[in-house]
Amino acid sequence: MKVACVIPLYNNASTVLAVAGDCRRYLEQVVVVDDGSSDLPPHFDRDLQAIGGELIRHSHNRGKGAAIKSALALLNRSDTDYMITIDADGQHLPDDLPQFLDLLAKDGQDGDLIVIGARDFTGKNIPDASKFGRQFSNFWVKLETGVNCDDSQSGFRAYPVKALSRLKLRCCRYNFEIEVLVRCLWGGLRLREIPIGVIYAPPGERITHFRPFMDNLRLSLLHTALVARRLSGLPSRRLVATAPAPNTPSPWKSPRAFFLFLLHENATPGLLGLSAGLSSFLAILPLLSCHMLVILYVCIRLRLNKVMALAIQNLFMPPLTPFLCLQLGYFMRHGTFLREASMQTVVYELHLRYLDWLLGSLVLAPPIAVVVGLTVYAAASRLNRKKSRLDHAGCSEKS
Repeated sequence: MKVACVIPLYNNASTVLAVAGDCRRYLEQVVVVDDGSSDLPPHFDRDLQAIGGELIRHSHNRGKGAAIKSALALLNRSDTDYMITIDADGQHLPDDLPQFLDLLAKDGQDGDLIVIGARDFTGKNIPDASKFGRQFSNFWVKLETGVNCDDSQSGFRAYPVKALSRLKLRCCRYNFEIEVLVRCLWGGLRLREIPIGVIYAPPGERITHFRPFMDNLRLSLLHTALVARRLSGLPSRRLVATAPAPNTPSPWKSPRAFFLFLLHENATPGLLGLSAGLSSFLAILPLLSCHMLVILYVCIRLRLNKVMALAIQNLFMPPLTPFLCLQLGYFMRHGTFLREASMQTVVYELHLRYLDWLLGSLVLAPPIAVVVGLTVYAAASRLNRKKSRLDHAGCSEKS
């Protein structure tokens, strides 16, 4: 296979040549994409050429995603099979490249593999914001694709060039790496992760171009759009010829196995909490006679735990929850509570007070959903820890 290395560059003149030189020890083609840097010396082109690197230049800063897209276009024209992206700031270790190359040689011959280097976050100087951001991002990628990813924010990756070139990718900055990962998984590519080392400079010395407000806003908007696309049911562009075979037991041939599958499906504490919270929110809304259908649809599209969602829904069955919402909505509109609360006014005439019900539910649903979701998450996390301790104790007794 033909594999090239791509190094997006923006104002990392002090480290990029060393990174490119180390990458050249393992790969014949190393492409540096200068994304409008202002700190490069006048002879940078010559120095890069001296170590065997190629240079693509942007006249102004367009973003990391735009830099990767420029390299992708170049490599696609030259029939490159895979491109491996690595950061220019020295955070990633080029000595981890052989792991990528070995995995691609063994398992990537069909051009349907995306490989991510999962960073070791047990070392020194790892920012707490990076740890939280990684877990937060992993959660949303799991929700959007149903695939577990240990480090969805890592920039040390191997992409299949031909498959990637078929995608219409809109993001151009740091959000590009989330968009391309999700759309690759939607397209049927296989994900593999390998452990890699990472170097973080001490606080105050590290150079970062991540802008917390704007880049986090872009990421939040992207996740919102991806979840909405997932809920819409619109088909995604397939990047491989065949879809993976379903591994769900048949409810008719193996009802017990099917029920156990539903119980354990997407049963991490985070997804259980989200299932409970989202089900609570939807169950409180005035979705007349179709709560169960809406909840099931959302759970299927987002691959949530259906058993948890349907069980939580029963907590908000009529008449108590609609009555509370109706009273709150009535108070918001008229400044007083509905005094004549009877079967006639609350149940039989509920359709006449739909607006009151809707207003009250929109106020009550969000906080109740948060409380229920966090409660289920805490309970599931505690049960997981208890199970881990019991499993550890059992293993110790056997040994």
